[in-house]
Amino acid sequence: MNLWHRQLGLRVNRDGVIDRRDFVRGVSAAGLAAGALNWSELVSAKADELRSRGMACILLFMRGGPSQFETFSPKPGHANGGETKAIDTAVPGVQFADNLPHMAKIADDLAVIRSMTMKEGNHVRATYLMHTGYAPTASVKYPTLGALVAKEIGDRTSDLPSFVRIGDRAAEGGGGLLGVEYDAFSMANPQAPANTSLSTGANRYTRRLGLLNRLESSYAADGSDHEVAEHQKLYAKAAKMITSAKMEAFQLDREPDAMRDAYGRTDFGSGCLLARRLVEAGVTFVEVDVNGWDTHDDNFGRVSKLCGQVDQPAAQLITDLKQRGMLDKTLVIWMGEFGRTPRINPRGGRDHFPKAFNLAIAGGGVRGGQVIGSTDAGGDEVKDRPIGVQDLFQSFCKSLQIDPTVENQSGAGRPIKIVDGGKPVEELFA
Repeated sequence: MNLWHRQLGLRVNRDGVIDRRDFVRGVSAAGLAAGALNWSELVSAKADELRSRGMACILLFMRGGPSQFETFSPKPGHANGGETKAIDTAVPGVQFADNLPHMAKIADDLAVIRSMTMKEGNHVRATYLMHTGYAPTASVKYPTLGALVAKEIGDRTSDLPSFVRIGDRAAEGGGGLLGVEYDAFSMANPQAPANTSLSTGANRYTRRLGLLNRLESSYAADGSDHEVAEHQKLYAKAAKMITSAKMEAFQLDREPDAMRDAYGRTDFGSGCLLARRLVEAGVTFVEVDVNGWDTHDDNFGRVSKLCGQVDQPAAQLITDLKQRGMLDKTLVIWMGEFGRTPRINPRGGRDHFPKAFNLAIAGGGVRGGQVIGSTDAGGDEVKDRPIGVQDLFQSFCKSLQIDPTVENQSGAGRPIKIVDGGKPVEELFA
């Protein structure tokens, strides 16, 4: 192997792994299509080593910006706290809002950060930032966290996609500069995906794919080789997926009624249960979205209903992972794009507030039963331990055993680090 490394000019790092772009250039020159080399054989060893760590991530995204006062950072007794009451949790001295009784019971598995801070107060920009670690720009399409995790620790040999998003929203991007290979497999809801069974016999299906490849080869020869290559990647992944026995992971009706009831028979509850099933089946990153947290009016009533939708499923997900021995290797993140204003507006709502907000993390080597950072009496300012988005992404990387300094190339050839700046929140792992 070392001989043809040198002959083709391929760089090998200290772990013995070939640089991916060098490999693509090298195998093109050597005639991979003629069968001289086998891609799956070359990457499977590294993929197996990465996946053997068993790490995975589930992101529960509260789209719209959940109020910190009505979730994990209540301010009882202060005018800014409004009508929300605080309740005790499983951790002595730590209180959550009374909207989250189930999460309060598992607080010893949660690390709550009450001192998140950033400057983006626009939904689109803040959502993008909280998904990629970068503010949006016109020149670079940054990959979302799911795409980065899929690239770094996803199993390329798996029949199922490494990155699944349940909620079918794409405002924060997908594979970005990594290419369509790392885009999410998006599902509008947690029902089994449609069009995932063969409508013809397997042989006819294979012949049709062959015909498509021949037609696209002619198109590629006319100067559209990049577009064809990206399109063929998607078709190859889809073909492998729909013919796999692992598609059973999407079948929630395989779960006992008691388990489905424990998660709650709502879209979000079913999404959380599906996330657990997918991680069990080898999917590396699953995002489950729930919309509606933009509470500019009737904040207290709306957040109470929203928490009623997410409280039980989120707590059950963490409990279920723990009971199955999966929590230590599955990072679970509960967050939105920012928080809500301390002051209650004339419509009984709270407006956008990125200056000081909260989120919760469990599993993945994170020490539960703690609160990190705080705000002042009214929640107007971060009082201690401010944590930025880059610090958060550094922490995600530490949990998932990903090197945050790894660089990917933008379309213009500019190297882009997974995380540019910040430091891990070490208290999470102490």
